[in-house]
Formats: sequence, C-alpha cells, structure tokens
Amino acid sequence: MAEFFASGHSIDLVLFLIGVEAITLMVLWRKGRCPVPPLGTLLILAPGSCLLLAARAALTGAAWQWVSFFLLLALVIHLVDLRQRWQDWGR
Repeated sequence: MAEFFASGHSIDLVLFLIGVEAITLMVLWRKGRCPVPPLGTLLILAPGSCLLLAARAALTGAAWQWVSFFLLLALVIHLVDLRQRWQDWGR
C-alpha cells in the first residue's frame, strides 16, 4: 500500500475520478440537470487537479520546475475562476 501512494498511483486514481466527475457534470448540464456550464465546471475542477499534479510530481521525484509549474498553473486558473464569478455576481 505504501508503494501505491509513493508511486503517485493514488493521485492518478483521484485524477481519473475527477475526470469522470467533469464528464458527468457536463453531460448533466447538456440534459439541463446541472446549473454549472462546462467552462464553469472546468474552472472549478482544474485548480485542484493542478495541485494534485504538483503533489504527484513531488512524490515521484520530478524536477522542481514541474512542481512549480503546476502550482503556478493552479493559481492562475483559480484567479480566472474568481474573476469569472465576480463578473457573474455583478450582473
């Protein structure tokens, strides 16, 4: 079990489940059963996915640049999401 976590496979599993969640929410949106449009879904799920990718990179001994890249990407996407929500709130 320790190898499962140390190898990053546990994070791969969580990322897979996030992908399934994203697809499910988008299908439900097309059917009118989810209020969040696809772009909103991606903006909600992407920062957390990037943080998981950063953790996976750190666990597997990737270069520090990859960890930094995923952390920065998470921040940028999070800020885009906040801006989008504030614009929607102001309407």
